[in-house]
Amino acid sequence: MKFIGQWYFSSLGAKLVMAATGVLLLGFLVIHLAGNLLMFSGPEATNAYAAWLKEKGIILWAARLGLLIVFAVHIASALRVHRMNQAARPDAYAVSSFLVTTYAARTILFSGFIVLAFVIYHLLHFTMGVTNPEYLKLVDSESRPDVYAMVVQGFSNRAVTTSYIVAMLFLASHLSHGLTSFFQTIGLHGPRFSPFAGKLGPVVAILIFIGFVSIPLAVLAGRIH
Repeated sequence: MKFIGQWYFSSLGAKLVMAATGVLLLGFLVIHLAGNLLMFSGPEATNAYAAWLKEKGIILWAARLGLLIVFAVHIASALRVHRMNQAARPDAYAVSSFLVTTYAARTILFSGFIVLAFVIYHLLHFTMGVTNPEYLKLVDSESRPDVYAMVVQGFSNRAVTTSYIVAMLFLASHLSHGLTSFFQTIGLHGPRFSPFAGKLGPVVAILIFIGFVSIPLAVLAGRIH
């Protein structure tokens, strides 16, 4: 246990934990997006999927708890890596080296906090019904929670849709640099891997961004109603 603690609190250990939890969170995003895209199949597919998830009961809550733990560990590891980087470079550079880094890299911590704030609001908005308790009363013709109608009503609000799209922009920025850094952490970098490792992060980030924002935009355009 002492060795594990020493390993985690080392620079390499914190980076590896941050990378591993980041990959797990990416996997969740892909699964979550796949479920969200059922909105394009109509209310039956969306509400049936939501009902199926709800039937899992304790399994669903265990998965949510596990996801929360992974999220917390990822944040803690990211903050630790940031502090170690700051300690290794206590004095700011006289000339900023913006030309050798990307905007996503420079704002990785900031985008992470924006995503965290969005996740909290998203849970209060759609999952817990704190901001809009009337959503929890929506049911379809089969007495199932009408998640389809909830999403349509939620994204019919332009302010909500705008904030959602902005949050997805920050998420895409975070994913772009995070996935690229993951390949560097596990040693897949350099001339041999750079064509692949350097492009995969931005490509995945763009695809996930398009997938998520397609739903609120389709609601506003009347394609999902």
